[in-house]
Amino acid sequence: MQVNLYNQSGEVVGKTDLPSEIFGLKINPDLMHQVVTAQTANARQVLAHTKDRSEVKGGGKKPWRQKGTGRARHGSNRSPLWRHGGVTFGPSKDRNFSLGINKKMKRKALFMSLSSKVTDDQLMVLDAVKLDQRKTKKVVEILNNLTGKFKNYKTSKKKSDSLLLVTAQKDSNLDRSTRNLNFVKLLVAKDLNVLDVLSHKFLLVDQGSIPVIRETFKVSRRIR
Repeated sequence: MQVNLYNQSGEVVGKTDLPSEIFGLKINPDLMHQVVTAQTANARQVLAHTKDRSEVKGGGKKPWRQKGTGRARHGSNRSPLWRHGGVTFGPSKDRNFSLGINKKMKRKALFMSLSSKVTDDQLMVLDAVKLDQRKTKKVVEILNNLTGKFKNYKTSKKKSDSLLLVTAQKDSNLDRSTRNLNFVKLLVAKDLNVLDVLSHKFLLVDQGSIPVIRETFKVSRRIR
């Protein structure tokens, strides 16, 4: 698979090969959905927690004797019937929402998501992305040069037109320059995942990141 290779000015400087075992797979929406569901579930934080009668302060002594007072019998003031007592059937931090997913399924779903970007003409390969200084204005200028090549890209900078920029290695200047752009996310190739690819409409890939993807995910030509 050959695609155009662009520089930071948005000019075509040549052609580059995309491995068909990564960018040329047949799409299986059910598999991609299963992997995305598992990834979001595993990232979920269990924050809501209420204390049951074993966790609240108090208790230990029977409020009053069992018989003879004319009042209802109680064994502890930590009972859910009492004010400041425990909560019955409340949310607990012991809940587990994690889902297991096969490593091969996760890898194949990632490659399918990358293939979908090629199919939808939403992927662009760059020769390199380099900044001499931390300058958000310079990044915006580069992105404006590149995004004009996408047919369906709008200049409104809406979340629906968000960009995922993938580089071979971490660049502190690029990281700091893109941090306050809400429509851009910078990602190192070894950290590539299905959710980030599908959450962004357009994908800009550094040419040097393709061998990193192949090495990180141990691509085999058997993948179809």
